[in-house]
Amino acid sequence: MTIRDVIQVVLFFVLLIGLAPILGNYMSKVFSGARHFMIPVLGWLEKLTYKFTGVNPEEESNWKMYTFGLLMFNLIGFVFVLLIQLFQAQLPMNPANLPNVSWHSAFNTAVSFMTNTNWQGYAGETTLSFLVQMIGLTVQNFVSAATGIAVLLALIRGLSRKTTEKLGNFWTDLTRSTLYVLLPLSILLAIVLVGQGVVQNFNTYETAQTIQGAEQVIPMGPAASQIAIKQLGTNGGGFFNSNSSHPFENPTPFSNFLEMLAILLIPAALTYTYGKMVGSIRQGWTVFSVMLILMLTGLTISLYAEYSNNPVFGHLSLMEGKETRFGITNSILWSTSTAAASNGSVNAMHDSLTPLAGMVAMINIMVGEVIFGGVGAGLYGMVIFIILTVFIAGLMVGRTPEYLGKKIEAFEVQMAIIAVLLPNFVILIFSAWASVSNYGLSGLNNAGPHGFSEILYAFSSAAGNNGSAFAGLNANTIFYNLALGFGMLIGRSGVIIPVLAIAGHMAKKKITPVSAGTFRTDNWLFIGLLISVILIVGGLTHFPALSLGPVTEHLLMNSGITY
Repeated sequence: MTIRDVIQVVLFFVLLIGLAPILGNYMSKVFSGARHFMIPVLGWLEKLTYKFTGVNPEEESNWKMYTFGLLMFNLIGFVFVLLIQLFQAQLPMNPANLPNVSWHSAFNTAVSFMTNTNWQGYAGETTLSFLVQMIGLTVQNFVSAATGIAVLLALIRGLSRKTTEKLGNFWTDLTRSTLYVLLPLSILLAIVLVGQGVVQNFNTYETAQTIQGAEQVIPMGPAASQIAIKQLGTNGGGFFNSNSSHPFENPTPFSNFLEMLAILLIPAALTYTYGKMVGSIRQGWTVFSVMLILMLTGLTISLYAEYSNNPVFGHLSLMEGKETRFGITNSILWSTSTAAASNGSVNAMHDSLTPLAGMVAMINIMVGEVIFGGVGAGLYGMVIFIILTVFIAGLMVGRTPEYLGKKIEAFEVQMAIIAVLLPNFVILIFSAWASVSNYGLSGLNNAGPHGFSEILYAFSSAAGNNGSAFAGLNANTIFYNLALGFGMLIGRSGVIIPVLAIAGHMAKKKITPVSAGTFRTDNWLFIGLLISVILIVGGLTHFPALSLGPVTEHLLMNSGITY
């Protein structure tokens, strides 16, 4: 690493830490219904939205109705995105005359964008029209991110309110998240990205002649508007096939830095919002500290692995699969950020990462995408681990566990266990299934442990609603489109429903005043316990699988053997 690399990494985290409370404070006003500076600008549109949809923003619901509204809204989005892909050739704004999408790929893509996963088994510029990219995928980028925020807000109300069944209004939370947070930030970032050279037009594809005399088709399209929300909403779906390594998506070092920062900005700021809304900013900073420590640890391991000498590569730092415009440090900072934040975008090919760096990306996903995680989803996933940590600590000291003055009882622990186990079930069982079946093995680009890592990463990405891939696996087959699609559904709904059930159950409870015997959840002791539980749960669950993949590959690579 050069001194410039070190300065950039330090600047990245300084800005992240500095911007988190600013944006977090603003979002707490938005979600609390307080007056803020965007109301004069977009307040009329919020009112018009309620009037058009017939929603009473003051009417609140219990957790079951909140969940029902959320699931029905997602179902409508799924059906819409599915249909416009199946009839793409008959719809306008298709200058490349692209054909209809196959039924299994359309199913996978509709599920992917509905669940905020944005896994892509296709090349965007050769598969989807401008209309599908805009009215289908970009819209889902907004509302799937807003759905994650809405679930978090319901959980916050469940933790902070007492003796009530009301968790808020899903439609109000969805509208405010979209209008006042995601939309303004996306417009601002899109304008900056256009200034950096990201394309934003409706032109037909251009044809150019290469130096060798061959004809090359250069895709056009409204990319900047989708790139902005794909990063800010922790979506990650690329407008072009090579995602953020494509020069039309990510043309300059400055655009690269801004897009990386955008990936973590809202998830980081939501920790401050969480602290404000539960009545203890220290609680928010505690969660932020856990996320930051885990993020920095993974980044350090990944950088060490990539810059270490290895005889297989001639004792040189590994540039294979990296963007020469940005270098190793930017590629690794991006891979660590995108895997930690449930984003899924890439500016380098993860298939070319060293085994240890690839394992870090996998572990970031496997532990539940709680290291900042998806917008809203990372924080409510972290609260699941907080509940488990408080419960374990209570067993150790022999007293009833409490969090934010509310007792953690059997129901909350049971729901937390379900939320942890279901994504892990998808990762391990589906990976094992693919590894022993001909239709699972047929898409592999590599044999041995690296090939297994390609499969393991794919199902980890699906279950964790991440969307990134090792890129060495041909996943656009009937088997993988269906298996990964159902994995995404389980990974998303299998966490959201237990979280909302916990919120509803906690809202009914009284708040116990803090006493001398209260186990504190806002100090360094708790930070250490929480990190331990996250790593132990992730390690014990996935270490056998990781040992067959990246661990074995690392040991073999040090012996001069590659796959």
